[in-house]
Amino acid sequence: MIVLGLDPGTRHFGWGVVRKNGTRLAHVAHGVLDVEKLGDLGPRLVAIEAALTAIIAEHRPDHASIETLFFAKDAQAAAKLGHARGVALMVCARAGLGQFEYAPTRVKLSVTGTGRAEKSQVAQMIRIVLGLAEMPRPDAADALAIAVTHLQGHRPAPPVQGKRPAAR
Repeated sequence: MIVLGLDPGTRHFGWGVVRKNGTRLAHVAHGVLDVEKLGDLGPRLVAIEAALTAIIAEHRPDHASIETLFFAKDAQAAAKLGHARGVALMVCARAGLGQFEYAPTRVKLSVTGTGRAEKSQVAQMIRIVLGLAEMPRPDAADALAIAVTHLQGHRPAPPVQGKRPAAR
């Protein structure tokens, strides 16, 4: 099974692809879409859509796992994050991927053993678990952690599409 983990953002959008063979997890690819330099929100969302479409076409994941929205103090920032999540969900739905959501605390607990881990702790554990030579950028580490959480069999929030798809 191959899972695409997504850590949405309208400035830096993290993504990571992890494969599970039996009980073994293997890193496939990861990156950060740095779209802040594109200016206004509209062009950034278009760039996110195009890049995610290409990532899905290249890596052909079976599922997508995405971080749930958290309540931020800045309503405008939360709304923009919602736009990026919406684009990600739309691209994944178009590709026919099963979509699963995980709360940030569940992802941290899954990867580090504590739901209050710092971003650096998550990145360090992902580097170890996936055998990466270098520490991934925080947004990519979070995306890989979301994919790992799904592959470790942790129960997600109900699937975004309303039912759990069969594994390919």
